Amino acid sequence: MSLYIQTLGSGPTPLVMIHGWAMHGGIFAPLVDVLTDHCTMYVVDLPGHGYSRHCGLPLEPKACAQAIIQATPPAIWLGWSLGGLVALRAALDFPAHVRGLAMLCSTPRFVSASDWPYGREPALVQQLATDLETDYHATIDRFLALEVMGSPDPRGDLNRLRADVFSRGEPEMRVLQEGIGILDQTDFRADLVQLKPNTSWWGAGRLDRLVHPQAMQAAAAASQGEFHVVARAGHAPFMSHSHAVAETLLPWLENH
Repeated sequence: MSLYIQTLGSGPTPLVMIHGWAMHGGIFAPLVDVLTDHCTMYVVDLPGHGYSRHCGLPLEPKACAQAIIQATPPAIWLGWSLGGLVALRAALDFPAHVRGLAMLCSTPRFVSASDWPYGREPALVQQLATDLETDYHATIDRFLALEVMGSPDPRGDLNRLRADVFSRGEPEMRVLQEGIGILDQTDFRADLVQLKPNTSWWGAGRLDRLVHPQAMQAAAAASQGEFHVVARAGHAPFMSHSHAVAETLLPWLENH
């Protein structure tokens, strides 16, 4: 079974959209609605998630990038959170296919280190892996709560995420653990200098509790890309601030 990739919109700009951990492409619906006249969107369900949960591919970023490239035309790629690591890997390995890279609340290294103070504590990631084994649904629910912290309507956004997360079926335990391993071990910082200048990083300001905006600002500087802040948003600004995201995204898309 191949990856499920839904084609939406009728605009002239091709745009691949890749979701984050434990979610699926349907989560982008608010942003898709805003971009529908501007972009033709290829909205991906990653392996083990949504309608791709039985495709059998590993969640490893390069394997995912290759599968998406085989099914989509040359395009700008937008990756949110964990999906940003897939988009970033694709931009590094297949620059002729990835015409531009938009990183949305995503970072080249998720966990902190002595030379990377902007990441999350490694203990948080390790605890997620342990908790998944003992209480699958409660662990995902706690992660969703982290995603909406800082949102102007955290209760409403959390209810939306809870309704959406399993609407295409439950993600496989295998890929959830793979995803945690990717967040724990991946470090693309040294590769950023290889990126073409048509890269942009969208952070959600100080309200994002999962990806610090300084991490994205540092990544933008290292890749000679642009940096934008979606003010007063949490980790899912495309949901709570879809028009604000589109206002800065659309001019960048038109330029690239």
